[in-house]
This record gives sequence, C-alpha cells and structure tokens, in this order.
Amino acid sequence: MHKFLSNNREALIQRCRAKCAQRSTRVASKEQLQNGVPLFLDRLIATLNPEQTIGPSTRRKISGSPDSESSACALDTSAAKHARELLQLGFSIDQVVHGYGDLYQAIMDLMNEVDASFPVEELRTLNRCLDNAIASAVTEFVTQLESIAAHDTALQITEKIGYLTHDLRSLIGTAMLAFATAKAGNLVLSGATGTVLEHSLFGLRDLIDQSLAETRAMIGSSIDGDVFSVAEFIEEVKFAAELAAHVHGCALVVTAVSPTLNARGDRDLLYSSLGNLIQNAFKFTRPHTEVRLSAYTEADRILIDVADHCGGLPDGDVEKMFLPFTQSANDRSGLGLGLATARQNVELNGGSLSARDLPGIGCVFTISLPRYDMAEG
Repeated sequence: MHKFLSNNREALIQRCRAKCAQRSTRVASKEQLQNGVPLFLDRLIATLNPEQTIGPSTRRKISGSPDSESSACALDTSAAKHARELLQLGFSIDQVVHGYGDLYQAIMDLMNEVDASFPVEELRTLNRCLDNAIASAVTEFVTQLESIAAHDTALQITEKIGYLTHDLRSLIGTAMLAFATAKAGNLVLSGATGTVLEHSLFGLRDLIDQSLAETRAMIGSSIDGDVFSVAEFIEEVKFAAELAAHVHGCALVVTAVSPTLNARGDRDLLYSSLGNLIQNAFKFTRPHTEVRLSAYTEADRILIDVADHCGGLPDGDVEKMFLPFTQSANDRSGLGLGLATARQNVELNGGSLSARDLPGIGCVFTISLPRYDMAEG
C-alpha cells in the first residue's frame, strides 16, 4: 500500500484539497492547502513502508492495536510534532480531523476507481494509523492551545502588575520627597509641599482601592451584601471628595439625600466605584468649576449622579470610556482601568453604570441600583 500511496501522492493531495475547498465552514489558506495535506500523507507513507517485511505482531507495535490507548505507530508518535506544525500553519481542530478524514476518503475513492486491492491486514493498519493519529494530534493540538492561552494570561497579569508597581512607586516616591522637604525645612503641611504630599497619599489610596476592588470583582458573579443608608454612604464619600476638591482647586456640590433611602450590596465595592467616578471627575473637570454629586430615586431605582465640567467628549463616544486601558484625554496618569472597574463592581451588585455626554459642558455618570425597602427584609 505504501507504494500505491507514493505513486499516487500528487493525485491524493489534489483530491484532498478539492474536498477541503468544498467545505464552507472555514476556508483554508493557500499555505495550509500547500503544506497540510502533504504532511498528513508523507507521515502515513512512512508508517506503512515497513509493512511488507514484518509480521502481524510487529505491525501492531508499529500501527497500534485497535483497543490500545496509545501506540508506537510512526504516524502516531510523530503526531505531537505534526500538531505543532499544523498549529503554526493556523489550522483549527476541525480542520485537523477533517484533513485525516479527507485523506482516508481520497484513498478509498482512488482504490475503487483503479480497482486496486490490498490485504485486509494492511487496510486495518491504515485505519488504526489514522484513528490513533487523529487522537494523538488532537490531544497535542489542544495541549498547545492551552499552553498558549496560559502564556498569554501570564503575560497580561505580568503587564498589570508592572503598571501597578510603576504607579505605586511613582506616588510613593513623590510622597517621600514631599515629606523629606517638609521635614528638612520645618515646613507646615498647609502649604504647597503639604498639598503635594496629600495628593500623593490620596493617589496611593485610590490606586490600592482600585486594585483590591478589581481583584474582588474577578472572584464571582453577583453579591447580596448588606443593607445600608444611601445618605450615610454619600456623606462618607463626601468627606474624601472634599479633600480631593481642595487639591484640584475645584468646588464640590453635594445635594441633600433623603434619610429613608436604602440600598443593598457590597458597600466597599460600591464605595470604590463611586470613588473612581469622583476621582475621574476631578481629574478632567476644568479649573475653578464644580463637580456635583447627587442621589435620588426614580421609580424603583436609586440613582447616584457624578457630573463634571470637562467640556464634553471630543468624539462623543461614551462607551469607549468604559473599555479597559482606555485613556482618551491628555492626562495619561493611572492605568486606564478606573471606569471599567467601576462598571464591573456596580454590575456585580445588581446595578448598572452609564454615562451621558453634555457637549460643551461635561459628562454625567450615573450609578443605578435597586431601591431597597426595609419592609422587604
């Protein structure tokens, strides 16, 4: 049979390529068509080549027994290398399986057309080789894909850690310089040096909160959390926001919140989300303008708005702001994860985070949470 395959190699390759071209699920590239089928066929010929000079028991050692989980078949033992080659060519798993199937069908069709016949043992060897090769190639193929995915994930984690480390080191370095300056000059912390120190410490707090919130958000799906007063929640956020307003030279306006409003969720995650929105507002709002924080009800929802005076979005594309590692403004400080993390945290608490552009004025970010009636508990 190996002579039959060798003598008709080009014809079999053309038949396989024709079968592949007829399959509409995925079109093979020119390189795949040129290299994929010959790889299949050449390894099969190399396996069947010793068949004429060995006995049945040795054949089974080479091509594998029908019920064995693994074999010493030359086609089978080289399947791992074969799969790596196919992966480099851009083959998918279904293309690997169909490739072997196409080759088998092409061999059977050509045998019928030229009325060729071979001993049953050789046909069994052919079947065993193809079956075992498919199993081994697919297993290796999946292993290679998993290895690539794990490598890519590790690179992403390493990149995030690198960004975080860089920002932490930068903020700590600035804080240490400000502290050293104040100490050496016996300066009071109400001046410019104290402002730099304060700004750096706030930056460290926000960066760590953001990192912790992102880690917690990756753990699971929705969270029940505890019931809390929205008015008290806003008051707590207001305290930190007023300090940030002072640092940025802007005004903070917080509207009164009804003491009867209650929400339910992970307060830390929601605090981090709202803190990110306020930090974002002070980062981009124009000097000597105001950032407005308000909480109110609409039907059965509690809405928390953070409105700034950044002048509006240049391109008006609101959703782009929520993409991870997106920084569309000139200020490139931070990781570009604040808004993406904020939305994820809010959604984990059964809410939503949206934004609307006010051209020429600014942006309004809105956290929407289910209103919780104490009677429901």
